[in-house]
Amino acid sequence: MRLSILIPTLNEAEGIQGTLATLQGARRLGHEVLVVDGGSTDETVARATPLADGVIRATRGRAAQMNAGARAARGAALLFLHADTRLPATAVMAIQAALARAAWGRFDVSIDGESPLLRVVAAMMNWRSRRTGIATGDQALFVTRAAFERVGGYPEIPLMEDIELSKALKRIGRPACLREQVVTSGRRWETHGVWRTILLMWSLRLAHWRGVPASELARRYASGKHTARGRDPTTEQAVIMTAWNQPGRNRKR
Repeated sequence: MRLSILIPTLNEAEGIQGTLATLQGARRLGHEVLVVDGGSTDETVARATPLADGVIRATRGRAAQMNAGARAARGAALLFLHADTRLPATAVMAIQAALARAAWGRFDVSIDGESPLLRVVAAMMNWRSRRTGIATGDQALFVTRAAFERVGGYPEIPLMEDIELSKALKRIGRPACLREQVVTSGRRWETHGVWRTILLMWSLRLAHWRGVPASELARRYASGKHTARGRDPTTEQAVIMTAWNQPGRNRKR
């Protein structure tokens, strides 16, 4: 099964070459790597181009970028990878084996950083995800093209798109929850405070569960009333699962 690895980017020049360098082995095996850029103003596109099978320009917004990448992809399976997340060496084989028994899945995650609390956060994320069957972007969600198209792709909302996609995919079947770990950067967590980030994301997740529209959550985030200045909410949604996504709960419509 050919895999398309889709990486949404926005001003990721500092780390994109390192991320893509780890994927060259997959490319040599015939798998596809696409970078989907949302309008970077730094050198992301220039640095990514020699190391990817294509760089796609898309409307800014992680969900819109990932959907654009999926439309352009040629693989029978899709892997959505954050630009600051590294796959384990056995990722491709693990995904292929998982998709032989399930329509979708995700990896366990490890958060790279100095704070010991990050290990606790990652462990809770993995436990909660395994219990609820909900995956988030930092866990490198993968899915067959057929299943992705069946649920209509990512809902193009400014926050919580990974959680909403997971809910839709759960109607097809439970995810394959792989023990292999992807490693994601803890840089943003430590810059703005781990506890502050946890409390922020819990509050946003609770509001989401209560039916607050994603556009309003994004407005609250941007307003600075519930977050540290300059933080990107779409890179940190996984911590939501540590508290608020209980089995059987559904957001009010």
